[in-house]
Amino acid sequence: MKVLLTGGRGMLGRTLTAELSEYEVIPTDLPEADITDPAGFDALLREARPDAVIHCAAMTAVDRCESERDLAFRLNAFGTGVVAAACNRNHVRLIAISTDYVFDGNADRPYSEFDRPTGGATVYGQSKFAGEELVRIHCPDHVIARISWLYGAGGPSFVHTMLKLADGSRPELKVVADQIGNPTSTLAVARGLRELLRRPGLVGTYHLTCEGEASWYEFACEIFSQRNVTQKVVPCRTDEFPRPAPRPANSRLEKRMLRLAGLPPMPDWRDALREFLAREF
Repeated sequence: MKVLLTGGRGMLGRTLTAELSEYEVIPTDLPEADITDPAGFDALLREARPDAVIHCAAMTAVDRCESERDLAFRLNAFGTGVVAAACNRNHVRLIAISTDYVFDGNADRPYSEFDRPTGGATVYGQSKFAGEELVRIHCPDHVIARISWLYGAGGPSFVHTMLKLADGSRPELKVVADQIGNPTSTLAVARGLRELLRRPGLVGTYHLTCEGEASWYEFACEIFSQRNVTQKVVPCRTDEFPRPAPRPANSRLEKRMLRLAGLPPMPDWRDALREFLAREF
């Protein structure tokens, strides 16, 4: 199987290039792959002739999306629509990466694939939700894979930031404790995507986050515990760190579709973190 990646030089794209070694992986990124150029991307697919496209390219800087709304929608919505339409014209299966931010984060339970997203309260979430809708419209042979709280080799990520801050110069670190999600490694996502690639008949939306849940505060404590780092961590509220884009209080994603499709479960987030730390450090 030949798999073309968009956003191939990003954190997830780099992991996919390394982990999908049984396939012929073609990592692409700017300038050779401009997802906002319909003719150019169509020509790229005709030349590469992949069996599948994993669409990772996106504007993921959540706060920047608030101040550059037009660019966010051009990349995350229009660009995703370009990729979807080109895949459909060239009879290529599409796996599009999306996010927990498509939900508003107000539910008191994990969101399943059967919950209807609204785009939430951020430009990032709204633009990614628009991209999801364009995938559904333009490319019937698709999978939408939602991920959240991602970290991976080389970063940047929450894991790298926490370990960098724990350099002994700060008596304590204040970390938000009222946002809850599923910390997820790029390696766990890559393995989940591999299973989807192996089953070409599967279509629809799948959540590919690790099992178990934590707050950012609990995530930080686990990072330091696994690395045997002595660092005092103090829980705090989201409103103590105001940001341009509001952060969802609930980013938990239920993996109902994985179970219904008989796919292997995602790993527990603590186990995935342990494997990542052993590899990265």
